[in-house]
Amino acid sequence: MSWTIAIAGRPNVGKSTLFNRLTGRRAALVASEPGLTRDIREGECRIGGHLCRLLDGAGLEEAPPKDLTARMTEKTCASIIDADLCLFLVDGRAGLTGADTHWASFLRRRGKPVLLAVNKCEGRAAEAGWAEAQRLGFDDAVAISAEHGLGIGDLLAILEARLPSAQAQAEVKISSETEGGEDSPLRVAIVGRPNTGKSTLANKILGEERMLTGPEQGLTRDAIEMRWIRADGSFLLVDTAGLRKKARVSGMSESLAVSATLRAARLADIVLLTMDATQLFERQDLRIAQTIARAGKMPIFLINKADLAPRLSLRAMRARADHLLPQLKGAEIVICSALKEEGLDAIPEACLKAKRLWETKITTGRLNRWLESSLRAKPPPLAKGRAVRLKYMTQTGNCPPSFTIFTNRRQALPESYRRYLTNSLREKFGLWGAPLRLRIEAGRNPYV
Repeated sequence: MSWTIAIAGRPNVGKSTLFNRLTGRRAALVASEPGLTRDIREGECRIGGHLCRLLDGAGLEEAPPKDLTARMTEKTCASIIDADLCLFLVDGRAGLTGADTHWASFLRRRGKPVLLAVNKCEGRAAEAGWAEAQRLGFDDAVAISAEHGLGIGDLLAILEARLPSAQAQAEVKISSETEGGEDSPLRVAIVGRPNTGKSTLANKILGEERMLTGPEQGLTRDAIEMRWIRADGSFLLVDTAGLRKKARVSGMSESLAVSATLRAARLADIVLLTMDATQLFERQDLRIAQTIARAGKMPIFLINKADLAPRLSLRAMRARADHLLPQLKGAEIVICSALKEEGLDAIPEACLKAKRLWETKITTGRLNRWLESSLRAKPPPLAKGRAVRLKYMTQTGNCPPSFTIFTNRRQALPESYRRYLTNSLREKFGLWGAPLRLRIEAGRNPYV
């Protein structure tokens, strides 16, 4: 088990900036607006050659019970309790505040090892804040600038000294997940419109209340990665913010959230397009599905809140999906209710099936036999009285399946005939739901 470090502090002291600095990734959203982080983000950082688990959560604030701020703080406190060490961050430029003193006392009462880091210490303006922070009375304190990288080496040296002896002696290697080897986890992004139950779905799949949920719309702002280990495979589940129509996106925080969601979809292998069973295939759902197809990702249509629409017909949904999204014809459809925990067992099986299709490789011989039979069944139309000859075909890649056909007249082949070839290819090799890439290139058979 790796050593766990929780970053804590009041809002806008630079916790997410420090998280990004220590993990070496721009994973957490960063902005001057306080309260941008709401859920617990997990990452890995190297300390003295050893791999440790790093947690970033919402800012610590006092608020009335059941208030959104109180629920966010409660999750952050829970991450501190679960951690081996708390990296307590204060703002050196703002100086010591009553809130800093309050939360320092809270940490001391919990009996957790604490390392005090005074952030934003670049320049002389933070000298007074650094001196004030010493009054908190923690054994170790370090001045840093997470944004500029100042003092990070000193911080890592103190953390390394705090590592348990068993951890320090053990050789912790970067897992194949990090290296992207054969055992890399399947990246599954949960996307959709706001309030379709994405975070509730993530919590139920994982079997723990990892994501913040509630009646408020737009609770999730960041793209949060979560490990999902099963007997049939390892998954990296990514919960994302809801995608509204572009014209309705307002404010920097929502713009950043949308960017994080789109990036998560581009990096994913499988995308679970989550829809409300009472509002299926709305225009925004179709836009999101088209974005998934353009990115070449494998989609699964996840119909959530099925308990609110008991008369759902899978056959009718299939016909509607294929009609509205022909470029994703035959995509997997899973009907479930995250709140009632019904139908969730079908999700991993659908993900693994989609992964196999996405990784499909077809031999050149099989492709050219199919091409020959397709041309006999329906030859390409003449172009200005001249024949269009399709000479040869090969697969040029997978993830998604990509193919190239060589012809004597590339521009002369009409779009309708390209669609015929794509649909015939999908049916012949069972590539249902895969966003196929079919290129028509001018040239001769390179193998003759």
